[in-house]
Amino acid sequence: MKITGVEIRTVEMPLVTPFRTSFGTETVREALLVRVVTGEAEGWGECGAGTAPLYSSEYTHAAADVLARYLIPALAGVPDLDAHRVAPALAPFKGHRMAKAALETAVLDADLRARGVPFGQALGAVRDTVPCGVSVGITESIPALLDAVAEYLDAGYLRIKLKIEPGWDIEPVRAVRERFGDIPLQVDANTAYGRADLRHLTGLDPFGLLLIEQPFAQDDLIGHARLAERITTPVCLDESIVSARAAADAIALGACQVVNIKPGRVGGHLEARRIHDVCAAHGVPVWCGGMLETGVGRAANIALAALPGFLLPGDTSASDRYYRTDLTPPFRLVDGHLAVPEGPGIGVTPIPEVLDDVTVRTTWVPLPS
Repeated sequence: MKITGVEIRTVEMPLVTPFRTSFGTETVREALLVRVVTGEAEGWGECGAGTAPLYSSEYTHAAADVLARYLIPALAGVPDLDAHRVAPALAPFKGHRMAKAALETAVLDADLRARGVPFGQALGAVRDTVPCGVSVGITESIPALLDAVAEYLDAGYLRIKLKIEPGWDIEPVRAVRERFGDIPLQVDANTAYGRADLRHLTGLDPFGLLLIEQPFAQDDLIGHARLAERITTPVCLDESIVSARAAADAIALGACQVVNIKPGRVGGHLEARRIHDVCAAHGVPVWCGGMLETGVGRAANIALAALPGFLLPGDTSASDRYYRTDLTPPFRLVDGHLAVPEGPGIGVTPIPEVLDDVTVRTTWVPLPS
C-alpha cells in the first residue's frame, strides 16, 4: 500500500445530554478523525482522546500534533505497508496509543476497502449483530438518574452501566435496583477510589452487579487483586489494560475477572484482538468499551464486539444516545442490538456536508512519493 497523504481533522459534536463522570462533564465531544489516502482507497480512523488529559495522558491537541510531527511521517519509509506494519513502525515513539490507534485503523480501513473486505470479517467476527448496553453518567439527583435509566430501558438497551464516585455509589445503585429489579447492571468508577475504600466497596455486593469497573488507579493491580479477594462482585479492568501483556499480567495476579477492551486505549484494533485472544484462552469474558465515538469509531468497535469472546453487552450504544446528527448514517438500536456493518472496511463513511459543518480544523500531511 502506498499512502499519498493523511488528513487530520478535528470536529466538535454537541452531545444530546451532558455526560458527567468523575473526570468532569462534557457537553461537546471534540473528536479527532484521521483520513488515510492511497492510490486505491481512502480509510478512516477516530482518536478516542478527550479534550483534556483526564481519562489518560492523551488529549486531542496533543494527538493531532504527534500524528503530524512524528507518527504519520514514520510510515513514509515502511516497505509494503499494511496495518500490521503500523505498530512496529510507531513503536519508537513512547505512549500516544490513541493517536496510534486512529492511524492504524485508518490504514486498515483503506486496505480493506481496496480489497472489498469488511472490518468484522478481517478481525474474526462471528455475529451479524451485537448486544448493546448504555453508560449513564452521574446525574444531579437520584430521581433524575431513575428517569434516565427508565428512558434507556424503554429504548431497548440490554444492560445499564452507572458511573460512580465517592459519595455517589451505594444509594444510586440501591435506588436503581429497587425501581427496576433484576436488570443487568454494572458500575464504573474510572479510578475514583483508593485502597482505603476497599471495605466501602464491598457494600455493593448485595446488589448482584455484573461487575465493578476500574475502581482503583491504572497502575494498582495489587489493589485490584486485594479487592477481588474481598468482594463477590466481579472486578473488571479498563484503564489498566493497555496491551495483551498487561491483560495477561492482570489475570495472573487475580486482579480482574472481566476485561473492558477499548481499541483506542490499547493502540488499535489489532492489539485489541490480541487482548481478546489472551482473555479467551484464560476463560475471562470481555466487552467493548466506548469513548463517546462518532459513527466512524463506533463502526469499527461494533465489528470488534462481534468476536466470540465478547460475552457481555458493550458500550456500543446507538448514535442517538450521544448525537442528534452523527457523522455517518446513524446506528439504530433494534431489539437491543446493533448491526455489524457489512460493507468493505469499517462499512461507513462520513457524510460530507455533516462533516464540514462540525469541522473546526484540518491538517494535511503529505507523504513523499
